[in-house]
Amino acid sequence: MWTSGRMSNAKNLFGLGVSLYFWGLMDLTTPVLSGSARPLTEGQEDNLPDKLHQRMKRSWVWNQFFVLEEYTGTDPLYVGKLHSDMDRGDGSIKYILSGEGAGIVFTIDDTTGDIHAIQRLDREERSQYTLRAQALDRRTGRPMEPESEFIIKIQDINDNEPKFLDGPYVASVPEMSPVGTSVIQVTATDADDPTYGNSARVVYSILQGQPYFSVDSRTGLIRTALMNMDREAKEYYEVIIQAKDMGGQLGGLAGTTTVNITLSDVNDNPPRFPQKHYQMSVLESAPVSSTVGRVIAKDLDEGINAEMKYSLVDGDGLDVFDINTDPNYQVGIITVRKPLSFESKKSYTLKVEGANPHLEMRFLNLGPFRDTTTVHISVEDVDEPPVFEPSIYFVEVPEDVEIGTTIQIISAKDPDVTNNSIRYSIDRSSDPGRFFYVDITSGALMTARPLDREDISWHNITVLATELNNPSQVGSVSVTVKVLDVNDNAPQFARFYETFVCENAKAGQLIQTVSAIDRDDPQEGQHFYYSLAPEAANNPNFTLRDNQDNTAWILTRRSGFRQHEQNTFYLPILISDNGRPVLSSTGTLTVHVCSCDEEGMVMSCNAEAYVLPVSLSRGALIAILACIFVLLVLVLLILSMRRQRKQPYIIDEEENIHENIVRYDDEGGGEEDTEAFDIAAMWNPREAQLVVKNRQDMLPEIESLSRYVPQTCVMDNNVHNYVLAKLYEADMDLWAPPFDSLQTYMFEGNGSVAESLSSLQSVTTDSDQSYDYLTDWGPRFKKLAEMYGATDSSGALW
Repeated sequence: MWTSGRMSNAKNLFGLGVSLYFWGLMDLTTPVLSGSARPLTEGQEDNLPDKLHQRMKRSWVWNQFFVLEEYTGTDPLYVGKLHSDMDRGDGSIKYILSGEGAGIVFTIDDTTGDIHAIQRLDREERSQYTLRAQALDRRTGRPMEPESEFIIKIQDINDNEPKFLDGPYVASVPEMSPVGTSVIQVTATDADDPTYGNSARVVYSILQGQPYFSVDSRTGLIRTALMNMDREAKEYYEVIIQAKDMGGQLGGLAGTTTVNITLSDVNDNPPRFPQKHYQMSVLESAPVSSTVGRVIAKDLDEGINAEMKYSLVDGDGLDVFDINTDPNYQVGIITVRKPLSFESKKSYTLKVEGANPHLEMRFLNLGPFRDTTTVHISVEDVDEPPVFEPSIYFVEVPEDVEIGTTIQIISAKDPDVTNNSIRYSIDRSSDPGRFFYVDITSGALMTARPLDREDISWHNITVLATELNNPSQVGSVSVTVKVLDVNDNAPQFARFYETFVCENAKAGQLIQTVSAIDRDDPQEGQHFYYSLAPEAANNPNFTLRDNQDNTAWILTRRSGFRQHEQNTFYLPILISDNGRPVLSSTGTLTVHVCSCDEEGMVMSCNAEAYVLPVSLSRGALIAILACIFVLLVLVLLILSMRRQRKQPYIIDEEENIHENIVRYDDEGGGEEDTEAFDIAAMWNPREAQLVVKNRQDMLPEIESLSRYVPQTCVMDNNVHNYVLAKLYEADMDLWAPPFDSLQTYMFEGNGSVAESLSSLQSVTTDSDQSYDYLTDWGPRFKKLAEMYGATDSSGALW
């Protein structure tokens, strides 16, 4: 029979004053089962092995022992005792322990059956051990009892404090939240046995964070405890929560964690402008969309609650300026909406509003969530370039317009208050052919060369206007000149016409269809009229039929053409257009007489060939060519000798221009001099158009005519046109001298307002003029000082 027991004295039970000793009696016929002691049924008893039926008596059956954890004594901890009824105390029975922790954690005295724990036990690491016990005959090793299984359970003590496994915590709650608003729930765990005593019963409390927050002692839920907590006053809070086991009683273990709580922002602060008046300035030349200045409304909130929207709500510049919101910095950017003009308006006043676009209904009583400020903008004057009125010009001019004709008056003005004088010119890159000229003072745009629509039908020129006092200020305008067509080109054949007529051709047979082209472009369209030239009006061989569709047919008038009589006919055809005046030209149709077959296919168009003698040898041909070459060389040599005779090889020293001194002692007569040239010739400007010759050596520089003309002098229009025509004629004349010379005496002399500009006759006698200063010019002017009788400071000649 197995007997088990456990004797624990006061020492083994950690001074708790409790001793246990387990003994039990049971029916001797009850066998041992693993894990627990339960009676067997009759059917189960019949199925047991024969060896088990040999045991007729059973005494004590055990299934578990209990031992406290964390034993700190020096001696092995006594757990219990195993004993068999067959043990007579003589040491013949040997007890063996096997299973979990046998020999390592637990040992058994093989003679007495006493079980001890030789290591420190920790219930949190392992709460129970399953072991097996067996009694053997020490001498024979035969089992005296069947092997039986039992459990050693580790009893818990309060040796673990509560721990916050997820700490420290981070949480947020909106500012101005009501009291009791949930923030976060914290949880602490205790490794002790929750089913044994209060070791694992945790109670929560707040150590730091009052009076702002509170914690539920049972659930660990943190709530707000103070109303109207303002983020702008204090944003961050550090709360310390304690968890204590043993239900919070004295002697319990405790653990703490930190909860960092942030107050999130709500829109509870309206925007405010720190300045009620802004003063800004902008140049009148500022382009559209350029920045004038910035305004900002302060908002103590952040994020979306601090977003601003700026707008112009009042003022006299609502249509001139605009305002946009910078989403990154929440500032209002005032920009130019329309071009500014200092001369039109010098200052503007704007009323700017800044408002929060995102509002919360429960805080509307803290508003209004908008504010206004006043902005004064001053427009600063700048020196602006001249402005053309209108801003673009379109001119139509016929192509037969006379040179010097004014086709348009270009007008520009200085927009500044000073209203400076303006000088006009043409951007030569826009008029490389120099077909036009603009008067420097009046802005009159005139033709400088003949226009030809067939060559250039459109001219796009740029006229520049420059301030007289500030040449850096230049305005420009585009002038589009459309050259209108006039009937100045006669129609002509579209191509060279050459056809044939068969010898067997019949009268009235079509031999050619002709058409014409005209470079002109009349508005009513082209229409050509065809007829035979007057000298061929009664041509007996051919006739012409005008088809009235700008084409004509050439027909035979007779039959019986013979190649040996005449193999080629030249038929002159008169072509006229429908322009005003009517222009016409004569084209020639070449008709060859050919031999044809019955179907009209050409067989031969050549007359009987002239047969050259074939007795001429190759040597004779070479001799003839050599003679021709010698004659050409002689002719070239003679021409070269004649050209050299015309050029003198010796230049007379008296005619050397480098040695000549031209002496003159007179000056122009000024404005009173009318004999310098024949002024009457200028009153006939059409004279310049009688002879027009092409000249390639230079182009006219028309601007030089009026570049030096003072503003007070205005030249007569007829004279101006005449000068332009004469200048064009000189440029087109191949035989004219290479340099133009225009002598003008109308700006100096006795009759001039500026009086005489010459040093001649400025004094009555030579004695009135002192040349003593020549002595101060050094030795290089010594000879000149002697000629004029200059003396040095000692009175003697130098």
